[in-house]
Amino acid sequence: MHEADEPWWRGATLYQIYPRSFADSNDDGVGDLRGILRHLDHVASLGVDGIWISPFFRSPMRDFGYDVSDACAVDPLFGTLADFDALLGEAHARGLKVLIDQVWSHTALEHPWFLESRRDRENPKADWYVWAEARPDGSPPNNWQSWMGGPAWTWEPRRGQYYLHNFLREMPDLNFHCEEVQEAILGIADFWLRRGVDGFRLDTANFYFHDRSLRDNPPLPPSKRGTSPVLMQRHVHNVCQPGNLVFIERIRKLLDSHGGRMAVAEIGSADNHGRMVEYTSGEKRLHTAYSFLLLGERQGPAQIARHMEAWQKGVATSAWPAWAFSNHDAPRVASRWAAPEATPELWLTLLLCLRGTLFLYQGEELGLPQAELSLEQIQDPFGKANWPLNKGRDGCRTPMPWTSEGPAAGFSTVTPWLPVPAEHARLCVENQEAQPASCLQLTRRLLALRRAHPALRLGSFRALETEGGLLVFERSQAEDRLLVAVNLGAQEREVRLPAGTALDEVVFQLQGSRVNGNRVSLCAGSAVIGKLKLHEQLLDCHRAYPQKSLKILQ
Repeated sequence: MHEADEPWWRGATLYQIYPRSFADSNDDGVGDLRGILRHLDHVASLGVDGIWISPFFRSPMRDFGYDVSDACAVDPLFGTLADFDALLGEAHARGLKVLIDQVWSHTALEHPWFLESRRDRENPKADWYVWAEARPDGSPPNNWQSWMGGPAWTWEPRRGQYYLHNFLREMPDLNFHCEEVQEAILGIADFWLRRGVDGFRLDTANFYFHDRSLRDNPPLPPSKRGTSPVLMQRHVHNVCQPGNLVFIERIRKLLDSHGGRMAVAEIGSADNHGRMVEYTSGEKRLHTAYSFLLLGERQGPAQIARHMEAWQKGVATSAWPAWAFSNHDAPRVASRWAAPEATPELWLTLLLCLRGTLFLYQGEELGLPQAELSLEQIQDPFGKANWPLNKGRDGCRTPMPWTSEGPAAGFSTVTPWLPVPAEHARLCVENQEAQPASCLQLTRRLLALRRAHPALRLGSFRALETEGGLLVFERSQAEDRLLVAVNLGAQEREVRLPAGTALDEVVFQLQGSRVNGNRVSLCAGSAVIGKLKLHEQLLDCHRAYPQKSLKILQ
């Protein structure tokens, strides 16, 4: 397929906005849709292809928007439906695509569907949620555990049954085995597609269906168990059921009927790569899936290379990956992968050279570290339930720093819902705009480079060196060939070019790299991106027999 014929999302970079923490336009301490609109020029100036907006729907906000009570209404905390329409129009005017979160596996306790379903066992929505009888001793139907702590079942006296909730007890799970539920969810999707959104990020997309028999989840081996009950079992019956795949084909069909729309799925699974391929391969399932593989512990060059190359083998060649280093659920990469030689600029360079669709989390372009909050400052229910072993997600959700002035660093004129660390204020947008070598300016240069080179956006990935802390790889698309070399180790290293090639031009360098002809030296934490060209004696062969010359080079 010619580059011009590729769908817009393939190789795109999308900027994630967590609306509570982006910008407050009405001075209530919480970000909102008009706050996003006011700062769209900043987003567009980065050179990203679009935005993903985390939930802004009507909600009691126990899980800060991921507990939805009306999926077709904007919560007053964030504005109005007219505000969203204005934001959508202004984003499109700047050439930005707009993806919105869709939370379909569960609802808020206050959702009208649940209020009706729990009333009795005979009402029209009696089967819209997952209800089950107690065991003979009165205990929950099985051993499934909630990700927010405790059993995944809560007793409802009105029906004399338990209901399922994989997350908070106030977030009951919908029953996707019920055809009416599927139709209602597709109706929500159609509502937003007709409004003009360009696609969806599907929250917990592998949680839609459950095992009808409600079998117990088996335990994990002792060596693989975590520190909470939910991490002590294999989730084989409450997630990743075959029905998920059937339903996502219905989602894909609806998206295709609107033309040019897409969906990226969040799929949490022990076999993250395998599930991603399963949910996205071919033309009938989802377009891409959001990987967790680089959202955890820091990995070495060989591991990162394996993650990339796995998408160029077998059935994975008919699928497409999506990558992120930070998001609203994971500690910020600047702190999570911190080391004396590992700067935020290094991680940005690596991320923006990967093969796939990329997600850049708000503040990542500033190199923001994880905020350290006290228990008294924590708002996240997961953090409150698991303190101090897990301090929750608030450390990556603190307000975006726009200026260095005031207690909220330009986010608001009042005390914000979470504090702004002094270190974040120093790294604000205003300060970095004035610094030519800032992390912000580097982000813009890297994104411009990605747009200018088909090799970075769409090209193949070939690992050249993964030893001694070096990750050297080639990205190539037709005659556009780039060498990317990053030193993730603590020692200076020399980079060897592929046999039969020369470094034609250096297009990007991090401080600490030196290039002298074909000799490339990288200090710890440095990187180089350069154009590769074949030696003259191979050039004619490559043009006439590209596959044959590739084998020679390998």
